[in-house]
Amino acid sequence: MDQIKPETAARLNDLIDLFVGQSQNYYRRIFSYMMEAPGYRFTINRTAGFLGPSWFGARGLWSWFLGFLILETFAFIQLARGLFGDLGRELRLRAESISQTLAVRLEQIEAARNSGSTSLDALERAARSLEGALAGAEAAAAEAAAGGLTYVLFGLVFLIVVKFIEAAVANWALEGQFARWRSDHTVSSGWSQKRLSIAAGLMALVVVICSMKFARPDAFGVLNSFPTNRNLRLNVGDGVQMVFDWTKTAGRGFFDSLTFGMRTLLDAIELVLVETPWPVVALVIMLLAYLSAGSRVAIFTGAALAYLGLLDFWEKAMTTVALLGAAAMISITLGIPLGIYCARRPKVFNVVRPILDFMQSMPSFVYLIPVVAFIGSGKPAGVVATMVFGSPPVIRFTVLGLRGVPETIREAATAFGATPRYLLWRVDLPLAAPTIMAGVNQTILMSLAMVVVASLIGAKGLGEDVLEALQYAAAGQGILAGLAILFCALILDRIVAGKAK
Repeated sequence: MDQIKPETAARLNDLIDLFVGQSQNYYRRIFSYMMEAPGYRFTINRTAGFLGPSWFGARGLWSWFLGFLILETFAFIQLARGLFGDLGRELRLRAESISQTLAVRLEQIEAARNSGSTSLDALERAARSLEGALAGAEAAAAEAAAGGLTYVLFGLVFLIVVKFIEAAVANWALEGQFARWRSDHTVSSGWSQKRLSIAAGLMALVVVICSMKFARPDAFGVLNSFPTNRNLRLNVGDGVQMVFDWTKTAGRGFFDSLTFGMRTLLDAIELVLVETPWPVVALVIMLLAYLSAGSRVAIFTGAALAYLGLLDFWEKAMTTVALLGAAAMISITLGIPLGIYCARRPKVFNVVRPILDFMQSMPSFVYLIPVVAFIGSGKPAGVVATMVFGSPPVIRFTVLGLRGVPETIREAATAFGATPRYLLWRVDLPLAAPTIMAGVNQTILMSLAMVVVASLIGAKGLGEDVLEALQYAAAGQGILAGLAILFCALILDRIVAGKAK
């Protein structure tokens, strides 16, 4: 018997009684039988089969409740459609549409006869074709309307099968919950009338609404579409626009300074990458690849740089790397200290984490709206959008790396007299460095993923070629530009990954 710690049979029975709450003798016998061997053992719980999802809800097995609720709802929908559903609705609507088209054709035929038009024969052939389609649609609608018994039988059989499955897995699921409860008493236990009422209410609500919607869709229009108010959307949009306008006016000095700083940093990086003779830049990049990741990566880097140069992507590639470098430098410079601060203050991270979730969940195109509103279009706006999109990984990975430092090592360092500053720089950061470098790698690659998107607001580089290829359906040029972006990503990834290793 698989137990966390040795227990006598009496103690185990006491725990079972405390856990199940009712039907104690039944569950003593069932649990004893199921604990004789690991894995699933077949038993039947008639109460669970009868009550269905409500039984699982009353026992606190909400994941099982949700799954069986979906299955039983599907069965009840078939029963409702078979008993009082409008089965021929779609075919009847199709027949009505054909009838309207036929009426128009008949009017056109009458007009053609009166005018002696030469298109009379074609119109009559079209009318005959429509008459045949109308007869077929009406017959199919009548046949569908008479097929209610099929839906009833299918729904009944499906419901019986689901009920059997519920009865067969109920004790197994409850015994698994009992095993978790023995080590963690916060796990739901007992038979709760409150949970039963909630589960039964949810089930009744879902089954009734879904049955009405699919059986009689025309009878309950409110179920077909969410009740909306377009004026509310317009008013809220106007309010958001007013906030944007006020923020742009009040913070003009800040946004102008931000734009100037971004442009200065970007121009400095572009001066190094673009204006410096290409052999020097290529040699430095290859040497960096060799020192970081070895000769194979250096050879690959040289081949990739040759691809960029021979196909006339060199200048735009360096512009792209400059934009990426500016955004990544700012993200890493701000992200690692913020991650260190959040790792040492969990309450702060609880506030920062939803913001990071928002930054990673928001579609990348949406970032362009406030960026253009506050900064305008061009390269500085592209740097800001890329920075916002790429910052979360380095913050998260820094927090993860520092929290993963073994506490025993920190305690040993403290016992030997390490100061907080020494502990951070000599213990925590070296041990967390691989994880932090992984975050840096992810930030760089996510920033590179914004290259094409940033080209929509005037950021130059390889993304501009991809965008033009999309606009003019130039598949070949688009693939070549995409491969250039890919090679840039691979070079950066290998260099950073090699450094982390």
